[in-house]
Amino acid sequence: MPVSAIEEFGENEPIQLDCGHDLAPFSIAYQTYGKLNEARTNAVLICHALTGDQYAADTHPLTGKPGWWSRMIGPGKPIDTDHYFVICTNVLGGCMGSTGPASLNPETGRPYGLDFPVITIADMVRAQERLIERLGIPSLFAVVGGSMGGMQVLEWAASYPEKVFSAIPIATAARHSSQNIAFHEVGRQAVMADPDWRGGRYLEAGVRPRKGLAVARMAAHITYLSDEALHRKFGRNLQDRDCVTFGFDADFQVESYLRHQGMSFVDRFDANSYLYITRAMDYFDLAQDHGGLAQAFRKARSRFCVVSFTSDWLYPTRESREIVQALNAVAANVSFVEIESDKGHDAFLLHEPELFDAVSGFLSAAAERRGL
Repeated sequence: MPVSAIEEFGENEPIQLDCGHDLAPFSIAYQTYGKLNEARTNAVLICHALTGDQYAADTHPLTGKPGWWSRMIGPGKPIDTDHYFVICTNVLGGCMGSTGPASLNPETGRPYGLDFPVITIADMVRAQERLIERLGIPSLFAVVGGSMGGMQVLEWAASYPEKVFSAIPIATAARHSSQNIAFHEVGRQAVMADPDWRGGRYLEAGVRPRKGLAVARMAAHITYLSDEALHRKFGRNLQDRDCVTFGFDADFQVESYLRHQGMSFVDRFDANSYLYITRAMDYFDLAQDHGGLAQAFRKARSRFCVVSFTSDWLYPTRESREIVQALNAVAANVSFVEIESDKGHDAFLLHEPELFDAVSGFLSAAAERRGL
């Protein structure tokens, strides 16, 4: 298990889940960067995407690679840890220290597996809110995240309007589209079709559904990129050969790349967590949960900066515009930035100077307003 701060909530501190279950005990693992000021007003919560974790800005203990947002977080960077106290949690249902389906079920002494209750984005946010409260932070200076992290940002603004001073949802949507639900279902079926999945009880059998999870990751990874980005990187180049083999080996570089993405993913991620977290994204529909999207933001007090990318076909710009329109409908303070990029959905994780400038500028203005 990686080294990380873990906050534990006991049997007498259950979290009520949307599915109707009370979950207790439960734990939330997190990392922090920078220093909390004396007034406790400079805390920034970073919300990770589907396959992310709390290691946003430091070396990942399993992969040895830099944190997934090390470009964004650090001294002098857009989310400047010389000024802000940054917190990043592993979501409820995850597999890097927070309670999830791989955790031991106290009632059975066995890993939860599919006995773990189905969670939602709102449940993840409730768990984060409990952590923030435990840390003695009355309100967050900012909540920031991309993709599924952006969903958490929107949920924070809707459910805890008094605790969010500013919000930056990036490359996200207020509800999961039918196309995205369909992609997730393909991934889940790949996991469950693996004979080593064993009805979700693979940990007790000492095996893992590696092939199924790898296929799920490969299929999902295609949606994170753009046709332009794939063509620029791989074209139709062959992998370590001069001609095709007339077989089903990885003839093309793009095939080899996807296979590597799939197999490296299974070394750091739990298959059941993949099922649960994708399901949480599928269920996300802020408008349905609050009686309309504008209604969801009716009590919002936050300053918003909504960001999209032109080549993101997973969460296209029109879905960000729906968020902006809903915020405008309730006279919220909102800025909107559409960034020209051909890198696809994953642009929010890559070197995008315009994104860095937008986040840095927005936070600086918000900090001035808050007196930081």
